Amino acid sequence: MNIYDIDTDEHLVPFEPSRERVRIEVGATVRSDKQNYQIVQLLDLQNVVGIEVESGRSVSLRISELEPVEQERVDGLYVNYDISTISSDEWAIAQQRFSAIKPLLRDSVLPRNSVEERAKEVGVDAATLYRWLDRYQSWHEVLALVPRKRGWQSGNSRLSAQADDLIGAVIEEHYLTTQRRSIQSTIKEIETQAKALGLTPPSASAIRTRIKRIPEKVVLRRRGFADEARNRFTPSVGKFPGADYPLAVVQIDHTPIDLIIVDDRHRKPIGRLWLTLAIDVHSRMITGYYLALEDPSEISVGMCLAHSILPKESWLNLHNVRGEWPVWGFPRTVHTDNGPDFQAENFRRSCSNYNIENQFRPVKRPKYGGHIERLLGTFMRELHELPGTTHSSVPDRAGYDSDKHAALTMSEFEEWLVKTIIIYHNRVHSGIYMPPARKWHLGFFGSRGVDALVSVPPRPADPLTVQLDFMPSYRRTVQHYGVQLDVYYYSEALRHWIGTTDPATGQARKFVFRRDPRDISVIWFYDPVLKQYFRVPVANQAFPAATLWEFRAAKKQAVDEGRQHIDEALIGRLILERRQIVNDASASTKKARRDAQKHKVHTKNITPARPVKERVEAVPSLLTGEGQLLDDVDLIGDIQ
Repeated sequence: MNIYDIDTDEHLVPFEPSRERVRIEVGATVRSDKQNYQIVQLLDLQNVVGIEVESGRSVSLRISELEPVEQERVDGLYVNYDISTISSDEWAIAQQRFSAIKPLLRDSVLPRNSVEERAKEVGVDAATLYRWLDRYQSWHEVLALVPRKRGWQSGNSRLSAQADDLIGAVIEEHYLTTQRRSIQSTIKEIETQAKALGLTPPSASAIRTRIKRIPEKVVLRRRGFADEARNRFTPSVGKFPGADYPLAVVQIDHTPIDLIIVDDRHRKPIGRLWLTLAIDVHSRMITGYYLALEDPSEISVGMCLAHSILPKESWLNLHNVRGEWPVWGFPRTVHTDNGPDFQAENFRRSCSNYNIENQFRPVKRPKYGGHIERLLGTFMRELHELPGTTHSSVPDRAGYDSDKHAALTMSEFEEWLVKTIIIYHNRVHSGIYMPPARKWHLGFFGSRGVDALVSVPPRPADPLTVQLDFMPSYRRTVQHYGVQLDVYYYSEALRHWIGTTDPATGQARKFVFRRDPRDISVIWFYDPVLKQYFRVPVANQAFPAATLWEFRAAKKQAVDEGRQHIDEALIGRLILERRQIVNDASASTKKARRDAQKHKVHTKNITPARPVKERVEAVPSLLTGEGQLLDDVDLIGDIQ
């Protein structure tokens, strides 16, 4: 069996990341059922009224079905890149530029003198600061501020400098005025002035693109809607410092739940689960969670935040819950403790690219995590009503056998958890004197005589891009056998990069790979030229789908047993043997049942970006029906 013959069409289908967002704002253009609409009214967090651009017909649109109008791709700009491909020096420059413009992003009104004053403070021209602002506000990524490639011209535009200046001047003096002239009128004015100057008139599409890139709050302010701009884009001051509006501060923390659960097969106790929970401090809404049998890690934090950011409609369907969980969007600040899982470099970089600030709780100052602590306490009290509870203290457990009374499986508990979250959102909260769902709604829509605090957050258009951003990343070289990351991986997508060197250093070139430790049968390769991801499977297709924890346990067993040649075939066989032992012992030992349940949970491969039910698939095996090792598998080499 040759490793170059194992590829399938599935692994050659590229995935192009996109961090586009669907703007849920009056005046925004969105796409639904292959038609473009302009939003004219926000009804609630489920529906808007849109006018079809071509026909002028008004229709009610479901927010969950809206898509962004595709942005024009700009070559040479570092947007939608994998964050780990950016060098530390380039990233430092991008962050420095973002720090320069960050104070200006908070204002709904941006007078020129404010920009000029800030430009003097940071030591750059006002035009440069405007250019950085334009780049960031067009793409909402700090990556857009990474220095462009050498030799690439500003804007990559076919317009001459004179034509470009003319467009800017007419937009400033003709379009952005209280006269509220139309875009078509602006195009005609530019054409007239261009001819008078002896210039070739810019195309209408180029002019429309420039107008579309102007931040909406600037358009509202300059065209005479100052009050609306202020109400929709300027947050009000609240009681909790920093948590003045929805998604201003999201707190995340882990806890073992006070409940013994049972396995799916024998319905016998297997211990407690770990819950990672995220809460919006302003409204007390739960924005996301992650439930696991393993101890908290970087993947726990990443999946919880991804779940927090992404819409929840499909997640409710997955768990058969009828209700509403209208929470999505990128938080301004993520507030956590100082654990290494929250300090991971990839997690912090990805947060920074989305303009999410990481704040860490002062050491030994638990009151700074009070909101999430109280929420977790509330959920633990709810749990104490369930069979199998461990209660919260030894006196409370006196005379109660948690293992004996345990009754819920992990999936049954998760369904209970989601339903409880919905109930909690609609129950009066003693700290805010109203249900969290009501507080959340008021933050975006206000009430009679009370202005809204902020606009409805844009929805991420591509869930998988968000999830990949928060998955652990690695840098590896590509060799003739593919790439090694614990095991060996190969795909035709890697062939072009075999043995390549970095032109800047002359050293072997390293590429970015991302992997979910819950399934090491595949990794994601980021092609630095195509700017696309490819799924790369294990080179030895007989290797079973396994978690990183299973792999490490099997490898440790091989080392402890003094095996001479520790390769993938051996480790794969040990993984399957260990699973068989676990299955045989699961009727009698809690640890075996827990391990068996872990395997079952991970084979479902349900993630925030892929909330679908389990599919029944054949699992590759290293063993034949007679228990013999397959003899047609080429071994690539020893495991390092």
